[in-house]
Order: sequence, then structure tokens, then C-alpha cells
Amino acid sequence: MKFLDQAKIYVKSGDGGDGVVAFRREKYIEFGGPDGGNGGRGGDIVFEAAGNLNTLIDFRYTQHFRARKGGNGAGSDRTGAAAPPVVIQVPVGTQIFDEHREIMLADLDKPGMRVTLCRGGDGGHGNAHYKTSTNRAPRRADKGWPGEEQWVWLRLKLIADVGLLGLPNAGKSTFLSVVSAARPKIADYPFTTLHPQLGVVRLSVAEEFVIADIPGLIEGAHEGAGLGDRFLGHVERCAVLLHLIDGAAGDVVKAWRTIRHELEAYDENLARKPEIIALNKIDAMTPQQISSRRRALEKASGAQVVTLSGATRQNLDAVLRLLQDRVTATRAAEREAAALAIPQDAARDTAT
Repeated sequence: MKFLDQAKIYVKSGDGGDGVVAFRREKYIEFGGPDGGNGGRGGDIVFEAAGNLNTLIDFRYTQHFRARKGGNGAGSDRTGAAAPPVVIQVPVGTQIFDEHREIMLADLDKPGMRVTLCRGGDGGHGNAHYKTSTNRAPRRADKGWPGEEQWVWLRLKLIADVGLLGLPNAGKSTFLSVVSAARPKIADYPFTTLHPQLGVVRLSVAEEFVIADIPGLIEGAHEGAGLGDRFLGHVERCAVLLHLIDGAAGDVVKAWRTIRHELEAYDENLARKPEIIALNKIDAMTPQQISSRRRALEKASGAQVVTLSGATRQNLDAVLRLLQDRVTATRAAEREAAALAIPQDAARDTAT
């Protein structure tokens, strides 16, 4: 299946049904009276996060979604039928933006989460609604209210715990294929990864985390060089970033600074995420080269640097354990912060 993480679609909720003008005409009811019913409500446009989807490719072929109009009213004070909603299923992690991509309308980041984007129009009143003590035979009925319509952009941000970053050929795809069941394309030329890949790492029955691999970044990616930086959105939700650096390529400090510069140019919040720096491909270096390049990276970054080899699986277990511990700690801190924020919001609402 082809991966697609952006799509533009048109949505329109249903118009409300029309009210009607009708009068009772039973043989033994002397004066009759108005009994025109109201129109039914139009169908809503509802978005739902589905756990079994991982791409927006379906919206390349179906771009227009319209809900049905509500049923018209009828005599005997019968209300028209309400139209069913149109439920549009999208992958978990989908964000909905307005036509100009300036305002985020919804963020469906949990399985089963629903949001009503366009509300169906209300039905019009029939003439029975306007009957009063002074107006015994009204001949007024209203048309149904129109539904809402708009063009929206869908943007998918994959839900993952660990984001893989690095220059092209840093060994990200090899690392993903070794630690998970994912089978990304691996070759000895740049940009073999053209779209994000996900892999699940299971350390034990109760411990697992999801890794997202995105296409490699190069200098000037925020200005459109290479594949650009639009795939960085897929690691914005990650708890920790694993920055792989090709130790055998030479200037490891320059490689690290290039990626850091692109992260800061894209989003400062992403650049502040916890980062683990890993010197990869140690199987292709001498012990002296490993030691000197590791020290240079630690001096430049001010952080501890781990070493590994995806091809020969050296130090992989230690790196995966470090990732699992960081993910667990970060997610726990996020849950604690969310729990503390809820009472504060409730107290603020009560005070207001």
C-alpha cells in the first residue's frame, strides 16, 4: 500500500428537511386545524480515528463527502426522518486543518476518538408549530436550514515512541530492520527511505515501544533540499529521539550539528525533545577512531554518546534498554502532567 500523509478533501453536512403546511381533514372533527410536521435534521460529517489504518491513500481517490438531507415533514404532525451521519475513518494521529492550513480543527490522536466537523442543518418548522390562540390556521412553513461545507486538509502524524533521525545512509533502516519485524528498503545509496516506516520493538512480554524511521535529512532540508523536512512531523509525538550518526563517514560533529540545525529550523519544541546520540557502524572503525570520535561528539553536544552497530548487532541490547527506560519515564511524566492539569482547569472553570 502506498503511503500518503497529506490529503485535501471537501465535506458537506446535510441540509435540514422542510416543514409543511397541512390541515386535519377527518370527517368527524368539526374545525380541523393545522397539523403540518417539522423537517428532519440533516446528516453530520463525523471523523473517527481507526486503529487499523496507517495511510491517507484512500482520500486520493475519494475527495468529496456529502451527507444526506433530512426528510421533509408530513401531515398528521409527522416529523421528517433525520439523515444518518457520514463517518469518515482516518488513521490514528490524523490532524484536521482548515483550507489555508492555518487553524487546526481537530487532532485525532487516540483510537476510537470522534469529532463532528460539520453539523447537519436543523429541520424547518411545519405550520402546526405556529398555531396560537389567536392564529388558529397558520399557513406558514419554513425551509430546512442549510448544512455546513468546507475544504479541509488532513495531515497524518504517526504515533510512535522513538523517532529515528540522521543523515542519509546513517544506518536508520538497517537499525529498524534488526530491532523489529519491519522490512524497509536498504541499499548503499542515499534516500533509499522515501516515506516513514514503523516498527515495534518487544523487549519482554510487558515492555514494547514503537520506532518511527523517516527519510534522511540533509543540510538545507528546511528550505526544501533533498526530500525537505515535511516528514519531521511524524516524530513530533515521540517521547525520545534516537540520533544515529555514521561514525565511519568522517566528520561526526558536523553531521550532528547539521541535523540539530534542521530540527531547530523546523520547530523549537521538537529540538527540545530528549535525544540519545548514537555513534553507528562501529564495526567499520578501529578502537582508536571509535574513542576519538565519541569524545568529539560528547564535547560538542554536552551529552553522553552511545556506540552501536546495526549490521553486527553490537551494543544493541544496551541501546534498546536505554530507549525503553527513557520512553517509560517520559510517558509517565506526561501522564502526571496531564493529571495535574485537569483539576486546575476544573478549578478555573468553577471560579469563573
